[in-house]
Amino acid sequence: MTAIYTYWISTAFLCLPFFISAFLYLSKSDWVRLEIAKLGYPAYLVPFLIIVKIAAPVAVLSRFNVALSELAYAGMFYHLVLAALAHVGARKPKGALPAFIGLLLLSASFLTQNAARDVPAAYAPTAPAVLSTFK
Repeated sequence: MTAIYTYWISTAFLCLPFFISAFLYLSKSDWVRLEIAKLGYPAYLVPFLIIVKIAAPVAVLSRFNVALSELAYAGMFYHLVLAALAHVGARKPKGALPAFIGLLLLSASFLTQNAARDVPAAYAPTAPAVLSTFK
């Protein structure tokens, strides 16, 4: 039961910032383009990031296709790692803190997903293995 709560809480707190940032990217696109340029990235990435920041959490939360959900986890992982590295590389390490927190939430969500979902994911640990770590 602990693994199920861990999954849903970590998944909710993981997906919420993705949705919020997608809304921010849509509502304040000029400011976002300026901030992304300060990190050294081109402004044409913004539309792609909006799509990713909406599609990945939807795939994880809905899980209408397990393989697509696992691909979304991988995409979120790379997005968070690259976001952290971009902030560290731009000499703004405090800006990397949300990405590091996101990586912790992503790990918790990924490792407990088979305990909370009916159809198991192929690459996540099985429910008994996860449950034994919480005892």
